[in-house]
Amino acid sequence: MNKYLLLIVILATAACAHVAVTAANVPALLSDQRITRDVDFGSDYGSRLDIYQPADMHAPHPVIVFYYGGAWKTGSKEDYRFVADAFTSRGYVVVIPDYPKYPKVKFQDWQKDAAKSFAWAHEHIKAYGGNPMQVYIVGHSAGAHIGALLAADPSYLKAEKGETSWIRAFAGMAGPYSFEPYEPDFIDMFGPPERYPLMMVDTRISGKQPPMLLLWGKADKDVGYENMEKLEAAIKQKGGEAQVKLYDDMGHIDIIASMAKLSTVTAPVADDIDRFFKQYR
Repeated sequence: MNKYLLLIVILATAACAHVAVTAANVPALLSDQRITRDVDFGSDYGSRLDIYQPADMHAPHPVIVFYYGGAWKTGSKEDYRFVADAFTSRGYVVVIPDYPKYPKVKFQDWQKDAAKSFAWAHEHIKAYGGNPMQVYIVGHSAGAHIGALLAADPSYLKAEKGETSWIRAFAGMAGPYSFEPYEPDFIDMFGPPERYPLMMVDTRISGKQPPMLLLWGKADKDVGYENMEKLEAAIKQKGGEAQVKLYDDMGHIDIIASMAKLSTVTAPVADDIDRFFKQYR
C-alpha cells in the first residue's frame, strides 16, 4: 500500500520538464521485471547499459536493444524503463545502453559506441536469459537513426568483430534517417558536408540489411515523412525488406509515449513492433 501511495504522490506533485518521463515510468516501478544496472560494455566514454529481464525466465527469450532519442544531445537510459516494461511484458529481454552526446562528441563517435553496446549484448546476453540468435534493435528519433545506421552500414559492427546479420530485424520510430543538416549544431555535429552521405541511412543500403519496420505518426512536426519514404525506397530498390507503418493524429513524442501504461495515446505501437519481429524468429 505504501508503494502505491508513493506513486500517487509522485504523479500529483511532479511539475517540471521531467514530469512526462516520471509519469511514464511510474507503472513500470510496479512491474516484476528483473533489472541489472550500469553494466560496463567497454565504452570509450564510460557509457553503461541496463538489462531488463521478464519474470518468466524458463527459456531463452528474444532480445531488444533499445536506443533512445534526444537529438544526439540529451537523454538517459534511466528515462526509458517504461519502454523496457512494454517489451519485457511481451517476453523480451531488453537492453538499454547510454551513448555519448554532442557537444562532447560528434558523429561517428556515438555510432561506434552503439556498436560496442550491441556487440556486447550479442556476446553476453545468454547469461541474462536472452537468445543471441534473436537480437533486435528498436530506436526512437535520434536513436532510430543510430539503430538503422548500425543495421545499414556494416563497418560499425565489423569494427567490433561482428556483422549486421547479428541484427535479426530493426524497428524505428520517427527516425530522421535521410536528412541534410541545416541548423548550426547539426552542421557541426555531422559536418563537413562531404561527410553527410555517411550519416544518411539510405545511402548505406546494399540490400543485405536486416528487415526494417519504419513507424511514423502523421502529426509529427519534428521528423518529416520523407525520411521513411527515402529509406523504404532505397531498401526495396536493392531487394531488401522494409515496411512503413503510419499512425493518424500521432506526434513525434506520442509514438513512444504510447508504450507507457498511463499514456492517453492508444495506438498499438509496441504490438506492431512485436508482431513484425515475430516474423523473423
